Amino acid sequence: MFRLSRAAEYAIRGILHLSIHYSENRVIDIDKIAKAQSIPPAYLAKLLQSLSRKGFVKSFKGQKGGFLLIKPPKEISLFDVIEAMEGPFYLNYCLIYEGYCERDKVCSVHDAWTEAQRILLEYLKGCDFEQLAIAAEEKQRIINAVIT
Repeated sequence: MFRLSRAAEYAIRGILHLSIHYSENRVIDIDKIAKAQSIPPAYLAKLLQSLSRKGFVKSFKGQKGGFLLIKPPKEISLFDVIEAMEGPFYLNYCLIYEGYCERDKVCSVHDAWTEAQRILLEYLKGCDFEQLAIAAEEKQRIINAVIT
């Protein structure tokens, strides 16, 4: 089964939470992010520190510490965060580079993998966190309306 690591999933959820609160321009405490996204705080802090080193967030220490998104959510794609957490993205080993698989020139499945990866990466690069934050807020409004 092809799937994202738990680290990538949690990193995406952390960036999403920061994107939802981006317009507030305030540092958000790790415990608030972790609680809202159902992620263990220590693990999320480690992941966001990694994303800090990669230029996605800024980390603040101390009593008023937490995290702040550096770039506007519109400039961060789902692909960006996945790649930052997982490294280069390949659906199959034959796509790593031409000639990596000795059959890539004669294998019709290689062509299918190439096209599938192109489509998937294009889609993930088009999913920016501004859109995802808007969709998340809309889903929350619907849930809140049903509850009340």
